Amino acid sequence: MAKWWLLLLSGLLTGPLPGHAQPAGPARSVSADCGSKAYQDSLVARYIDRGAEKYGYLDPRWAQYCDSLIARCPNIAVAYQHKAVPLVKDGKWEEAFALEDKAVALDPRTWLAYRGFLKVIKTKDYAGGLVDFQQAARLNPKGREMDHTYPFFEGLCHLETRQYAQAEGDFKRDIALQKASSAEANVHFNSLFYLGVLYFEMKKYALAEQYLQQCLQQYAQHPDANYYLALTYRAEGREAAARQCLTFAQECLAKGYQLNEDNIVYENYPHQITAYEVQQALHQ
Repeated sequence: MAKWWLLLLSGLLTGPLPGHAQPAGPARSVSADCGSKAYQDSLVARYIDRGAEKYGYLDPRWAQYCDSLIARCPNIAVAYQHKAVPLVKDGKWEEAFALEDKAVALDPRTWLAYRGFLKVIKTKDYAGGLVDFQQAARLNPKGREMDHTYPFFEGLCHLETRQYAQAEGDFKRDIALQKASSAEANVHFNSLFYLGVLYFEMKKYALAEQYLQQCLQQYAQHPDANYYLALTYRAEGREAAARQCLTFAQECLAKGYQLNEDNIVYENYPHQITAYEVQQALHQ
């Protein structure tokens, strides 16, 4: 009788309290089922979909749920990518990219282009970003990242490193891929914008004007396109038209218009202008 009572007491002390949910702590050992996609999906649903994302990346439980998933199955790429999110937002790049690299190693088709996006837009590592997007394109030629084709980001890399001939080819492939995917869809206005910027830098002003005007036909309040169109007009000696575009760009910025790209609230995109630059151009 005494032995039975001790066993019952031990169970009460070590078991979960009635009415209290168990926290998602790290598992004690890696499951033998980690090679099963169905099992992996069930863990992602539990620890990510109904766990980390329930609280958001600002909550410490976000990382705890990711750690729990990694402890349970260390071969699930999304666990590492999600664990990197708060580090990316805080600019802790060494720690963030160590996790992103792990995600890419486990699932390059899904995460290689995302790592390239971080390099191009966040850290301005254009050489590294170019390699990532070129490799991603070999894995998935029609892939997209943040609503853009991979050649779009390759074009940004080449534009920012002044490799203009390569950038021209990239942006034209980007536009061709968009047209091939849907004959009725418009080409993304920022594809047209960056091709216009490229031609402005190449001093091909007629082509710069053509693409910047096409961008503005879709998004008239695009402050950056109005600014570069103004510079194009000025280079052609059309000062009145240039000042009109600069004034409008200034008004658009004051009203909150911008490039309208993913993550633009966190980082400046290549060639993104500021109110100061517009003001300086108006005073020239």
